[in-house]
Amino acid sequence: MSARIIVTGTDTGIGKTVFSAALAGALDGFYWKPIQAGLDEETDSQAVLRLSGLAAGRILPEAYRLRTPASPHFAAEIDDVTIEHQNLEIPEKARPLVIEGAGGLLVPLTRSITYIDLMARWRVPVVLCARTALGTINHSLLSIEALRARGVAMLGVAFIGDENIETERIIIEMGKVRRLGRLPRVAPMTRDTLRQAFAGAFDIGDFLEGLDR
Repeated sequence: MSARIIVTGTDTGIGKTVFSAALAGALDGFYWKPIQAGLDEETDSQAVLRLSGLAAGRILPEAYRLRTPASPHFAAEIDDVTIEHQNLEIPEKARPLVIEGAGGLLVPLTRSITYIDLMARWRVPVVLCARTALGTINHSLLSIEALRARGVAMLGVAFIGDENIETERIIIEMGKVRRLGRLPRVAPMTRDTLRQAFAGAFDIGDFLEGLDR
């Protein structure tokens, strides 16, 4: 079994899917979004297929596809679906697997289980994506604290957005975590421009150090 990495974020809409696409592509691995809520627009799996450069077979099917764009617990209730979280297990693959969560760590999967509870059970190292805009210090430090409280290992923080030296510095220092790099704004957003931006901002070896193979 090869490396497995969970990509989570401090909030929704911060660029976590774009980062996941770049990471999965750089690793020449697989991508898995366990639960997709909202099907009317491009799904996260579809976006990763478009941007990662991976073959369609490297994008694993979601365990749950919920039509309603809402928190998974509420989308499932509206769609009359029961999320059997205890049956959610990480697929075993011969190549690295990037697993993307939904929104932030405490997004409810059911009325009693959140995404971070699933991560704690899986015991897979996490990359925390944090935007560089105003408000991210609080969100980032709370997320780091929550992960540590549940014994979830962190590979580090990946920042997304325009450079903000002081914001990045204080999060890394106070959170006592590793700075993996910062993915800048990419325009136009294509698989080639994303690949180049990721390669210039991150060392892929940082994502593999210390991982169980």
